[in-house]
Amino acid sequence: MNLQPMNQRLLSRRDMLRRTSLGFGSLAMAGLFSERARSANSALPSPHFAPRVKHVVFAYMSGGVSHVDSFDPKPELAKRHGQPMPVPVRPTMFNQNGNIMASPWEARPRGQCGVVMTDLFPRLAALADDLAVIRSMTSKVSEHAQGNYFFHTGFPFMGHPSAGAWCSYGLGTENRDLPGFVVLQSGGAVAPHGGVGLFSSGYLPAQHQASVIRVDEQPALPNVKPREADALQRQRLHFIRDLDEKFAQSAGDAAVEAAIRNYETAYRMQVAVPELCDLRGESDATRRLYGLDSPHKQCAAYGTQCLVARRLIERGVRFVELSCINEGIGAGNAPNPWDQHGKLKEGHGAMAHQVDTGLAGLITDLKARGLFDDTLILFSGEFGRTPFSQGSDGRDHNPYGFSLWLSGGGIKGGTAFGATDELGYFAVEDKCEIYDLYATVLHLLGLDHERLTHRFGGRDFRLTDVHGKVIREILV
Repeated sequence: MNLQPMNQRLLSRRDMLRRTSLGFGSLAMAGLFSERARSANSALPSPHFAPRVKHVVFAYMSGGVSHVDSFDPKPELAKRHGQPMPVPVRPTMFNQNGNIMASPWEARPRGQCGVVMTDLFPRLAALADDLAVIRSMTSKVSEHAQGNYFFHTGFPFMGHPSAGAWCSYGLGTENRDLPGFVVLQSGGAVAPHGGVGLFSSGYLPAQHQASVIRVDEQPALPNVKPREADALQRQRLHFIRDLDEKFAQSAGDAAVEAAIRNYETAYRMQVAVPELCDLRGESDATRRLYGLDSPHKQCAAYGTQCLVARRLIERGVRFVELSCINEGIGAGNAPNPWDQHGKLKEGHGAMAHQVDTGLAGLITDLKARGLFDDTLILFSGEFGRTPFSQGSDGRDHNPYGFSLWLSGGGIKGGTAFGATDELGYFAVEDKCEIYDLYATVLHLLGLDHERLTHRFGGRDFRLTDVHGKVIREILV
């Protein structure tokens, strides 16, 4: 009997794959060309407990919506209009602070719940019974780029994974042809201040970063488009497969696997994305519901994002972020169109008109199609705005107390949680932080925010850092 020499090295998993096929990378690439191949994302991670929702739509209002003009109206502002602030004013972005400024919009109770909202978002206000408004949100920063990073990642600087990347990492995507995290743009919308790093996978595997889809352009994915016939493209990818044999031997498995998954997803998205963005099969009633027939081009463009978001949810995408479009009014600019340091009434009015129809249509459509209970919708900017004016008709940034709302599965609609003071300056009741918000979002997805971690640089990171508690008061 021949015995194996003691000094002979046993085959590693990598050597076995290299010797018995064409290497780890080749094995994965071979699956790419099989019509029956399972996607690398098809073996989904398991949630920590039974989820209430499967998908998230994040309507990000870049620039900072004024809470005192929308979801947290304050009668005292009208009573004290033109008077100096009765409390010390903290430093603002520009320190060009004026006196107390009344809201240009009327406020009244909405729905059966009686939550008071202004007329700024009339269609969303009509759905007040489906919304849970948090009126005591706070941020640690008051500058746009830092605020955008803080709201997306839990850290006020680049390098950390976006919330969508964390959700994709924790749960994967249910669709073999689409990524788990998608950012939609239209009407010339661009990334908020901070750039595409806001949608990064950070130190998570690269396949969890966002894919940006421009829903009203051709091609919708300018960086993922066929430049040659399919047969030639397959030939090129076979060549890449051969190169992967050596690459797989020199790189760690995780790096190779992430690269291969990106190849696979990009190849499949060439077919999946054009079909996704082809809205010709949607009825005229559905198109009207989302405002696609609106003469206001930004309203129609944002409504297109909302409709495509529903189609992504139907196809199993985990996290979808929507992008606002610059209206060119007031101080708002392309990266932060809600940033009205002047002409608040005109700028906020135009921005609210842009998003109101599409978001209300999305909620209504999800309910009609039985998707509402599986979806969480989050509406927020990076901070609120001051109760006093900047100049004569604008408001500066206010991170000390602002509002956002959630709607969908597991959410107690018709709820107003927390409170700011009588002028809407500081959160004074049930103060919330971004960490609490994301602890709640992950909880609804079936994930324990303290257990969803990734080791990097010698420590375990998580979306909520070392903070956060679930806001159970807004949950059913």
